[in-house]
Formats: sequence, C-alpha cells, structure tokens
Amino acid sequence: MKIFLADAVAPECANILAAAGFAVDDRPGLSNQEKIEAVHDAVGLVVRSATQVDAAMMDAAPQLRVIGRAGSGVDNIDVDAATQRGILVMNAPGENTLSAAEHAVSLLLSLCRNIPAADARLRQQGWSKKGLMGVELVGKTIGILGLGRIGQAVAQRMQGFGMKVVGYDPFLPPEVADKLGIQLLSLEELWPRVDFLSLHTPLTDRTHHLLDADVFAAMKPGARLVNAARGGLIDEASMLEALQTGQLAGAALDVFEQEPLPANSPLCQQPNLILTPHLGASTGEAQEKVAVRIAEQMAAYLHAGEVRNVVNSFSVDGATAARLEPWLRLARSLGQLHASFLEGAATKIEVECAGELLELPTSAVTSAVLEGFLQSLLSRSINQVNAMSVAKECGYRIAEVQGTDTVGFAGLLKVSVESTNGHNRVVAGTVIGHDKPKLVQVDHFYFETQLKAWMLFCRNLDQPGRLAAIAALLANHGINVANLALGRDPDLHKAFNAFQLDQAIPPELTQSLLGVDGVEWACAVDFGAEASRRMDSCPHTDSAPVSVCTSS
Repeated sequence: MKIFLADAVAPECANILAAAGFAVDDRPGLSNQEKIEAVHDAVGLVVRSATQVDAAMMDAAPQLRVIGRAGSGVDNIDVDAATQRGILVMNAPGENTLSAAEHAVSLLLSLCRNIPAADARLRQQGWSKKGLMGVELVGKTIGILGLGRIGQAVAQRMQGFGMKVVGYDPFLPPEVADKLGIQLLSLEELWPRVDFLSLHTPLTDRTHHLLDADVFAAMKPGARLVNAARGGLIDEASMLEALQTGQLAGAALDVFEQEPLPANSPLCQQPNLILTPHLGASTGEAQEKVAVRIAEQMAAYLHAGEVRNVVNSFSVDGATAARLEPWLRLARSLGQLHASFLEGAATKIEVECAGELLELPTSAVTSAVLEGFLQSLLSRSINQVNAMSVAKECGYRIAEVQGTDTVGFAGLLKVSVESTNGHNRVVAGTVIGHDKPKLVQVDHFYFETQLKAWMLFCRNLDQPGRLAAIAALLANHGINVANLALGRDPDLHKAFNAFQLDQAIPPELTQSLLGVDGVEWACAVDFGAEASRRMDSCPHTDSAPVSVCTSS
C-alpha cells in the first residue's frame, strides 16, 4: 500500500510508515497537477498547509482511504468532500501547541517593543530611537479569542507577565475558566476592554471575518492585535484602515487570507504591522512530534482499524477498536439483512444499543448498520465514514436509542426499519464471548445463529412436516444444510427458520419454496459477497430488494 507525502514533513514520518510496511512516496514541492498524478494509486495522503486537498484531488485517487494533516488545522482539506467519498481525515492536534503559543507570545512581545523595526533601522540607518517607544505588559488586559490548548497556553504565559486575561470561548465551561484565572466575556463586552487581542479560534463560516470594521471601531483606541491562528478571521482591508488611523496601534500576523502572501500585498507596506510566513508550528520539536503522530495514526488505522484524532468520524484507541470490531461486523450484517428483507422503501432506521454495547462508541455502530444497509442498495462506495451522510442524503430518518433490555445477553444491538408499505421489521444480535456475532431475533421470533456465507430464511406455519418439506426441497436441488436455527411464535402458530447452506441458492428455488404447503415467505441472503444487484440512486421509491425474497 502506498502513502504519498505531498508536503515537507520531518523524516520520522516516512521512516515510521516504511517500517510499518508501506510504500512511501515522499516528494514535497510538486505542482498541483503532479500531486494529482502522484496520489492516484495511494491509500494514504499526508499534507501540511501547502497542499489544497479538494474534491478533484480525491477523485483522482480511487484507492484513497485516509488523509493525514501533519498539524491541527484542516481548512486546506475539503472535509465534506472527503466524508462523501468515505475518506477518513485525521490530524495531529496538540503536538504543536507549545510552538504555536510561543510564537504568538513572540509576536506580541515584538509588537510591544518594535523589535523588527528597531533591528532593521540599526542595520540600515544607525542608532536613532525615534518612533521606537514601547509599552509594558504588566497591568494591561489581554483578550484571547478561543481558549483551547493554544489559547490556554498563551493565557498562562501572559499571566506570567502580570497581565489580566479575559477571553471568549462558547465551549469552555465557566468553572474551567475560573480555575485558569480567565474572566469569560461576551464579544461585545470584550472589544472595548482589551489592550491586546490574540486570536486562537478555528476558521468556520461563523468566524470568517470575525474582526471587521465594526469590531475595530468598537475596540479600545490604541489596542494591539496578534493573529497566529487563521488568516480568514480578519477582514484585512478593515484592519489596514484601523492601523492607518491609529485605532489599532499595531498588529502582528503569522497567517493571511491568501497564502503565500503576495509580494505586492498592501500589508507589506504598513509600518506598524509585523508579518511572519506562517511560522507558528515551525520548530524542530513540533515538526518531529506531528510527523510521528500522524504516521503512527495512519499506520494504526490502515493495519488495525484503530481510529484516532479523526475530524469526520469517531475515534477509538487500540483496545476499544478490538472490542468494537465484532460489534461492527454484527452491525454491518444486520444492516445487510434489513436491506435483503426490505419490502417497499425504507423511511426510518432505528438503532438501539443496550448492555455492555453502551460502553463502546455507539455512533460507530450506527454507521456500521447504515454501511451494511446502504452497500446492498446503492451503486456508490459506502463505508463507515460516509454512511451517515449518505443515509441522510437519501432521506432516511435515523434514530439512535439507548436500550435497557438485553434479553439475557451481556449486550444487545437491535435495528428496526420502517418502510412505506407498513412492513416494519426488527432484527437483533449480540456478540458471544469476545468475537462471535450472532443473530438472535427477527420480528417476533427468537433463536441464535451466525450470519455467514449463504443463508436461507423462511417463515412458515408451525405444523408438523413443514421443516422436513423445506429441507427435502433443498436436498432435491443438491443443496446441503450446514446448520439450522429455529424460532417459534406460539401465539401466531408460526415458525421462523434460518438455514446456513453450503452453496448459493438459485432465485427459482426461493420462488419454489412458496409452493411448499405452509411456507409464507422466504429470503436468500449471501453474507459472503456484495449484493449482485444494485440501484444507481437513493431508494426513495419502492424497488425489489437486493437478495431474493418471496412471499405468498
């Protein structure tokens, strides 16, 4: 399996991946077209901030399973497009926290003491101190927007300088802020109170141009601004105007709306503005840590299914992944079973987890159910990454429920599907021991069987000779029964049979089963291969199920 390293990362990344058995294509600095050509046969792609990973690049790589960002921000990756294509996007958060925080502090200190201008003047014009008067930090107020790892690290360091720290973060609990010695304010309260403002919030549709002309006008005159987060947070034209009028005494930027920053950018001509070329994570220590982290994560995912630091799916460690794996196999099988049993078009899918299953990430279980269901119905590629988004795109209502009844098992997974013709079905399963998924319920019938290879399900009247007649019909066609599970509903006087067969059952034989006296319904399902018949679009309209099902 090939992994393409599109940007320059520390050599530890390639070394770890190669030692894990991957073919590593480490070629930073290629043109966009060359990157598209290089990634076409890769299962993994590693990038930093230089490569824009868009839908076109993903479509050029049909085998691509995972994109790893050697850093924290993923705004150069079209995460929605990756999700739709079933591609996992992972990052390495926290590994560059100290480097990013220290760079923000460095920018702030340089801004306070005019260090870049003083250095340039001394090299070119001599000893004059005119216009280089600085300001002290002690007693001043700094506002921090975004109090995640980096924002908190900056706050801690500014408190060491004797500054009062106020902040805005809608996700930080007040008790945590109190413990950190940070006063939480609304944005409207924060703007006029701060002498310094440092940005550490992600770039989203809501935060794009968060600092615009109105905000600069609301800020305390002479405030100073530092942005080492994301360039799009600031309306740069409005910031330039505030710098030119003195509303802002100065600003220091490490990130820009357009990167690389054009040589003719008006930002380059502004004297009270410090610029650095996105150096926040550019320390040897940080680059080594993110390289090691992303390589280990990608190897663990591609080899063992371990999912860590994923931005478009669930995350699990190795021990949890091992416990989860048999439940995911069961979930996919139950989803496929529902698709095979489907009569009409599905409208709602309910996934109920109970018992020890609740100790695991149930969102992963729901995705696996949808994966098995949709793989049997759609022609497009479906996996756990895109299953939920595709299901919603198809118009299904998805419900996730915490159950309380495990019907005597340690854990239970129950999946219910409502359809347009009123045939609402329930199937349920469990994992016996550590790794043996079993089907234990279909509608009102309880039994126990594995879901594997070729299977035949029949519902018939609970009368003597019905089971023998079904078995005889199979024998007459040379089909051997490997195993049989039987469930009964005494109130309905009906029985449900689950046959494991040694070979596939032809469609005409499934139809012939309805000629057996007392057989009401039959369905053949192949759990050993993908469904042979697929539809090309979402199943909004009634359609024949994937497997061969017949009813009288």
